[in-house]
Amino acid sequence: MTLTLAVLNFLPGEGNPATMALQHHDEVVLLLGAPGAGKGTQARFLAETLGVPHVASGDLLREHRQRGTSLGRAAQEYMDRGDLVPDVLVVDMIVDRLNERDAARGALLDGFPRTVAQAQALDDRLRRRGGHVRCAIYVDVPTDVLVERLAGRWLCKTCQASYHEIFNPPASDGVCDRCDGELYQRPDDKRAVVSNRVAVYLRDTLPVVERYARQGVLQRVDGNQSIEAVKAALLQAISEDEPVPA
Repeated sequence: MTLTLAVLNFLPGEGNPATMALQHHDEVVLLLGAPGAGKGTQARFLAETLGVPHVASGDLLREHRQRGTSLGRAAQEYMDRGDLVPDVLVVDMIVDRLNERDAARGALLDGFPRTVAQAQALDDRLRRRGGHVRCAIYVDVPTDVLVERLAGRWLCKTCQASYHEIFNPPASDGVCDRCDGELYQRPDDKRAVVSNRVAVYLRDTLPVVERYARQGVLQRVDGNQSIEAVKAALLQAISEDEPVPA
């Protein structure tokens, strides 16, 4: 399907060329995908297309802590003790965000939920408000490709320019094109660490993907293709009721 045909399945939205027919504050679209799936590249585009705010749980947590809200202070207490912030508290922040005016048509939740417990908590809260998950999109990329994308990143010690061994290599090995600074690899970008990070994500999140598949709201998008092709597949995913094959 072309981009044009996919867009024709949308409804016009105020200030947006095309908007999915989300009905109210309590309808959400989920964007799920492992580290390296390219989810971050597509999230803002997808939110703009839907005409809804892009909501990432990590950003919400930081915002509440910076503003010193009651939710932020509660989260800080857990973090000061070295404990994980409870799922119910994160869901409270998401629901609070859904009450804001720009979320009148709902929201795009980026990277949440990551576990079945989080999915259950989110579904329960939305249901009590008369809402639901309208669509859960999973950007599917083979594990070996995920590791290759993440493990090949190098940074300049001087200007922090980013390079990739395969997709964006420097002109000279180990030397920054911009400032001739030395390139280095962060510890969490090393292959062994990256492999474990991806494995943990898939272990925790694939059951979430299966949960939404059973509910009939899952759309799988092949993330192992060009950015423009993924963009077209995302448009198709949010404009059709039938699952998009990965």
